[in-house]
Parts: sequence; C-alpha cells; structure tokens
Amino acid sequence: MLAKPFEKPVRVWVGLGFPRQLNTVADAYQFVTEWCGNSPEQRAAIRACKAALTGDVDAETARGVLIAFARRKDILFEGENTLPYETSDYDPTVQH
Repeated sequence: MLAKPFEKPVRVWVGLGFPRQLNTVADAYQFVTEWCGNSPEQRAAIRACKAALTGDVDAETARGVLIAFARRKDILFEGENTLPYETSDYDPTVQH
C-alpha cells in the first residue's frame, strides 16, 4: 500500500508562504523529490521515503527524517494545530 499514513501529518510552508499538509509517505516522497535542490538532508529524506515505501523502514522513521529536512530548510510549519482554512470560522475573503 503506497499510502502508508503518518500517525500525525507533517505541515510545511510552500510557494509564497502557503502551508501544505503531508499525510502519507507518498505525499512526502512527492514533496521532497519536487523540492528544488540537492542537499544532504533532501537526499536523506528521499532515501527514507523510498525505504518506507518498500517496507524497509516504517512510516514514522521517514516522517522523522522529513521533519529534519523541513527544519533545516526552515519550512516546517510548527504553529497552531490547525491551518486557518481547517477551522469552521475561516473566511477566505478575509486576509489573515
């Protein structure tokens, strides 16, 4: 099964400061392979995701390596538990 969900999603900042939620190893793999660059942290995250997808390591191991990559690149979303658009009172017409 390619989905291999994380126990807790990883949230990262992308583009012009938009948050993106990575729920599965497949999500994480797509994200790190599309990331512009070739840093040791990125390569480690790609290897960890590949290993999790093939069953060599568990999803939480890959999640930990992904978090280390995101922290190193300063894109880890460590704010509130929910993203603004996940709350019931979110109004997309109001600038936050």
